[in-house]
Amino acid sequence: MITLQSVNKVYRTKTIETTALDNISLDIKKGEFVSIMGPSGCGKSTLLNVIGLLDEPSSGTVIVDGQTISNYNSKALSKFRNEKLGFIFQSFHLIPDLSVIDNVELPLLYRKVSAKERRELSAAALESVGLKNRLDHFPNQLSGGQKQRVAIARAIVGRPAILLADEPTGNLDSHMGNEVMDILTKLNEELETTIVMVTHDENMAKRTHRLLRLYDGSQVA
Repeated sequence: MITLQSVNKVYRTKTIETTALDNISLDIKKGEFVSIMGPSGCGKSTLLNVIGLLDEPSSGTVIVDGQTISNYNSKALSKFRNEKLGFIFQSFHLIPDLSVIDNVELPLLYRKVSAKERRELSAAALESVGLKNRLDHFPNQLSGGQKQRVAIARAIVGRPAILLADEPTGNLDSHMGNEVMDILTKLNEELETTIVMVTHDENMAKRTHRLLRLYDGSQVA
């Protein structure tokens, strides 16, 4: 499902060169739930961005769902991301002036989906995360845990094969964090969604199938 072969990512300025990823090779199978851990600045988010096709590696090969991504132009890459990938962020990234259901509909606006179907799919996604009674609320009327549920609904509304989660429980207390993890685990088990999650929380990482550890841009476990 996801293969990285000798991937490097180097950021360069006129005066300094920083290696964010150093010769990363990994293989994540369909239906796996994998967590990535490591100290701050070790390259976790960079790795997730490379897997999510938001950032290009400086060298190496990235293969997602059988497709070698270097062969794609920017338009094809955007289409591929929209159809195959769902993203969940620590800070939710909800648009405050849009209702909950309008936030969830956003990924579908870039597809040939009618307004009626968008509404139905978004309502179903919100129901799956326990928010069927919050469709017309706005983000400022929700708790942190509810906002993250909306973010998950938005990520899954297009039924992506892969979910990428960057610290999805980082802004939540332990109770809300476990509720979010319950939702992710259910998606993984029932829909066989492949999930890659960056986390600082060992307890959350233990609930996934496999743990990858990074240190100074290198994979150490």
